[in-house]
Amino acid sequence: MHAAYEHFKEGGWGMWPILFWSILTIGIIVERSIFLFGASINKDVFLATMQKCILAGDVAKAVKMCSAANAPLARIVQAGLVKVNRPDEEVQAAMDEAALRELPRLSKNTPYLALLANLAMLSGLLGTVTGLIIAFGSVSGESVDPSQKARVLAQGISEAMNCTAFGLGVAIIGLIGFAILNGKTQHLEDDINEASVMVLNLVVANRQKVNVAAVGQAAA
Repeated sequence: MHAAYEHFKEGGWGMWPILFWSILTIGIIVERSIFLFGASINKDVFLATMQKCILAGDVAKAVKMCSAANAPLARIVQAGLVKVNRPDEEVQAAMDEAALRELPRLSKNTPYLALLANLAMLSGLLGTVTGLIIAFGSVSGESVDPSQKARVLAQGISEAMNCTAFGLGVAIIGLIGFAILNGKTQHLEDDINEASVMVLNLVVANRQKVNVAAVGQAAA
């Protein structure tokens, strides 16, 4: 920790904007990880349960299980199930409307990680360039003792390289976080699309088995 602090001080002013980008990056990664992994449910088990309930005509039980799951996938399916006593088009519309509410929440903030990674890398590059300019400008001046020029130049290069290293480190963390979270988001969206189509087809094919009165009570 002490060594990291010393490198941070040696990096000069350019380290501060990189530190700011790193705080935002880590904050988004933590927040999105908690949300996305908390929004996950076992799709296969969920669909098997929905299929069992719908084939048995007990859609009311399926609605209650969706409420208990408290996940985007379950809420979208539930929106269609509570409209099961309506025409097929209204069931589809209800699920589409719920999907329009839930899907943007899955991808929220994740794209900013790619932007923050670029900003950290560019801030490190800017700190590197300015550090080298200052270093070479200092040693080229006549006011610097010739015996001290090597030390001044080394300090300037050290500042520049620390900015580069810190900026690249934050950029790597941001890009890895973006890749993992974006992949998780895509996986959840694929599960939602698959489950929505499957449940809709089950409802359409088994509409005559549905206990409409019980569904109405469960929705209420």
